[in-house]
Amino acid sequence: QVQLVESGGGLVQAGDSLRLSCAASGRTFSAYAMGWFRQAPGKEREFVAAISRAGRSTTYADSVKGRFTISRDNAKNTMYLQMNSLKPEDTAVYYCAAVPSPGLYTTTRAYKDWGQGTQVTVSS
Repeated sequence: QVQLVESGGGLVQAGDSLRLSCAASGRTFSAYAMGWFRQAPGKEREFVAAISRAGRSTTYADSVKGRFTISRDNAKNTMYLQMNSLKPEDTAVYYCAAVPSPGLYTTTRAYKDWGQGTQVTVSS
């Protein structure tokens, strides 16, 4: 099991940027494929972005493609989500997730470990 802690959320205006971080501990970070998900009030948790163990492969939800960038630094046991051109519809609690497998995963059921989430609020 790996422990995950998100940070970097906050209240911003539409068009602003934020960078979320996900710090991992407890296991070898580079053994885990990672992902970002988000959950808005009254909605199901949805996929945002995923990155492979070495960081060579990434995939994004259509709603964030071209605006968000996922990355990781295995030496620092940390994953990032750079969010640009934020929109009010990006408002949600953002979660990072990990699974000790190769590849990319876009469903919640694929992931084994989850962080507690960080709130992102985008005002219009």
